[in-house]
Amino acid sequence: MARILVSLGGNALGVDFDELVHTVGVIAAPVVGLLKDGHEVVVCHGNGPQVGMIKTDIDLGKAGLQEGRVMPLSECVAMSQSYIGYHLQNAIENQMGRQGVEGKVVTTVVSRCLVDANDPNFSNPTKPIGAFFSKEQADAMTAEGKTMIEDSGRGYREVVASPIPKMILEKDAVKELVSAGHVVIAGGGGGIPVVRAADGWTKAIDAVIDKDRTSILLAADTDCDALAILTGVEKVAINFNKPDQRDLDQITLAECEQYIAEGQFPAGSMLPKIEAAMDFVKSGPNRRTLITSLDKLVEGLKGETGTWVVA
Repeated sequence: MARILVSLGGNALGVDFDELVHTVGVIAAPVVGLLKDGHEVVVCHGNGPQVGMIKTDIDLGKAGLQEGRVMPLSECVAMSQSYIGYHLQNAIENQMGRQGVEGKVVTTVVSRCLVDANDPNFSNPTKPIGAFFSKEQADAMTAEGKTMIEDSGRGYREVVASPIPKMILEKDAVKELVSAGHVVIAGGGGGIPVVRAADGWTKAIDAVIDKDRTSILLAADTDCDALAILTGVEKVAINFNKPDQRDLDQITLAECEQYIAEGQFPAGSMLPKIEAAMDFVKSGPNRRTLITSLDKLVEGLKGETGTWVVA
């Protein structure tokens, strides 16, 4: 028996509600397959497209009504954790009934992630989020403390920083639930970013936390034996989309370093997954990371497909 953290990519989940329901239905079957085989499962998920949809829709609605502030990003992250989480809960519970798995509760823990208020990434916000605004609207938002950029002639958008996560504040509760044998969904979208003020109070802050980095914290906090990063491809490849593309069954840490130096993994897609995989492997003895597609989780853990990152 192993304790496995399953990390779902936000892009792979889809944006449209019907698409999301379909996708979580696809992933629920292999997750419950792991439970049936005696494993314990923790789930973390991305939320990039979903949180962008929430923020854009609310901001555009308020702009159309010409009233109210734009929605803080932290609020949108909390919303996305809840609605993605409950769809996952429904799908996993339905599959548990179908596959005859009893005695387990599936729950979502709305999770906050502590970041350093002095993280150097705050001085260089680069992550665009939400709706497009006019120059006049952007100037007004800049006066309120937002960082706005002109985006390819389409208007102005807010950009936020991507600080390094330091701690999941709900980690003890998550670990207790997992140790009790339950399926826990936590750290969604990398967690709701918060900082500790000088007075000791916890305060929300607008930022984007990399879900893959938070997955490492969650896996370590819950003493997981393996990390499974599920994405849109079945295997990691070098020379991707070129005539000499080569799919990889296994990569060592040294090979990862070599391929990163060669620029094999794009910064916006595969690179953060490879870096997260490496960090987990380094975090303890005999730890391995699987990278594969949503529907190949069970086969990947059996060594039949996917790419394993090992020491």
